[in-house]
Amino acid sequence: MNFTRRSVLKSGAGAVTLGTLAGCLSDPLEGGSGEGGYAAFFALWDWANQIAGDEMEFENPVDTGEMGHGWEPDGNLAPEIAESEVFLYLDTPEFAWAQDVVADLERDYEGDVEVIDGLEGMGPYLIPFDGGEDESLPEPDHDHEFDPDEIARNRFDIYDLRSDEQLGYWHSTPDDDHWHGGVPDVPVDDSVPVGAVFWDHEERIVPLGPDEPFELDARLVEGAPEDILGIESHGDSAELVGLGTGETEIVFELRHEGEIVYDTDTAPMDVEVVEELDDDGADEFHDPHVWVDPVLAGQVVDTIADGLAKVDPDNADRYAANAEDYKDRLADVDRQFEELTANAERDVAVFVAHDSFQYVERRYDFRLHTPVGVAPDAAESLDDIGDMIEVVEEHDVETILYDPFEAPDDEELPSAARMLLGNSPATDAEPLSPAEGTTHEWAEQGWGWVEQMEEVNIPALEKALGVDD
Repeated sequence: MNFTRRSVLKSGAGAVTLGTLAGCLSDPLEGGSGEGGYAAFFALWDWANQIAGDEMEFENPVDTGEMGHGWEPDGNLAPEIAESEVFLYLDTPEFAWAQDVVADLERDYEGDVEVIDGLEGMGPYLIPFDGGEDESLPEPDHDHEFDPDEIARNRFDIYDLRSDEQLGYWHSTPDDDHWHGGVPDVPVDDSVPVGAVFWDHEERIVPLGPDEPFELDARLVEGAPEDILGIESHGDSAELVGLGTGETEIVFELRHEGEIVYDTDTAPMDVEVVEELDDDGADEFHDPHVWVDPVLAGQVVDTIADGLAKVDPDNADRYAANAEDYKDRLADVDRQFEELTANAERDVAVFVAHDSFQYVERRYDFRLHTPVGVAPDAAESLDDIGDMIEVVEEHDVETILYDPFEAPDDEELPSAARMLLGNSPATDAEPLSPAEGTTHEWAEQGWGWVEQMEEVNIPALEKALGVDD
């Protein structure tokens, strides 16, 4: 589904149809064993079937060609789901219909449906619904050559790099040194990556990293046990690794050319390592699109495998093995994204759709300019289109991106994408799928989440960001 500016201008509105986008993803499951359940939209459906293998079958109630995010069922699905074994969903108001189904199951049915929330334990990784612009790490000043004596010593901020949420800040006065806020609990056999922002006296932000003059580091306080918390330093961050349950204290350091120029030894920070975190899912203030990120997708896959093991403990090892095999494929997608952005000419592209790739943008350090926010039903204005035209012109964008599931039924391109091609220097358009659904064409080819990323999204981003063959 590649469109050029010439073809759009010649065809006119309505010349191309979405006739191939019909059918239901549950069709291939007809005649199955009946063991299994329902998944709330395409990505979850694909992952559930990948992990279940031959042991269970899952149905997706969302029609082929429709977007899963923002979808509403025509009737009440709760009775059908109540007859199954598993219901897999995301517990967030962005999938309110699925939350309603879970409430109905709890209230009106006595069956043994295992409800699996793909966002379980995902709280620390979630991006605030507004994008967290007030909390995200600010950009450092790479044009200034900093001297250690210029660094402000009275304050620096710390961030949880899983979500770029500010955790707190260090405050130093002539009479007292102390922390405001602190790091979250660290689970055993897991880690919390922590970053920091330092300024000079002119409010310029100091670049940190292994290839920079300044590096962030951390250490345990003198005499602390070494079997509770491990620390892995990366120059621009410190990874706090849970080794065993208990409490300990750490000291943050700022190093210049390997030498400590600033630390928090006068007031160490408390850190607690716990066996298991409290369930921490989404709420109305967070972007739900975690399924687009291959790294976070791996966590959802683990959650699904654990849930299926509860339903069918005899096959728990098989589900765990299938999940590990599938996570290898996710890791390969992650590698391809890393290579893509490392070789890109620009770090900005235009995506004529709702803002569904924030997690991918944050992980791989590029930006998709979208006309609207996270909500899939938001409509762009003429001013929004004007802003997109300015981005196209400023960054010499030749290829724009569009969501194939946001096009009207009688067109393959959203109207805003057609307007952009007709009124900007951009010359062609490529589909970028948030993997909320699938097309009939993709379904016929047996494409799942991985194939949508490898066959559709990565090639589209290569064109949009300017990656040479």
